[in-house]
Amino acid sequence: MKEDLMLPSCLRADRKNVQKNEAIIAAVKDDKKNLTEEAADVLFHLLVMLSSRDIKWDDVLEELKRREGVSGVTEKQSR
Repeated sequence: MKEDLMLPSCLRADRKNVQKNEAIIAAVKDDKKNLTEEAADVLFHLLVMLSSRDIKWDDVLEELKRREGVSGVTEKQSR
């Protein structure tokens, strides 16, 4: 994964999609060990992407708090 950091941002985004898809497959197969590993990969790539855009994890957590108790449809309409 360390070599992924050297890739152009568009390819890193593609790598994130690969990891996301692998996590979904592990979830469907109910493979808890593999899902845990793939979830770690997804989070790693997300954190790298956030950092590359100078977005702090605390800001993401604040956004989640703001959305708490609000349906996805309502939240989307409020943007």
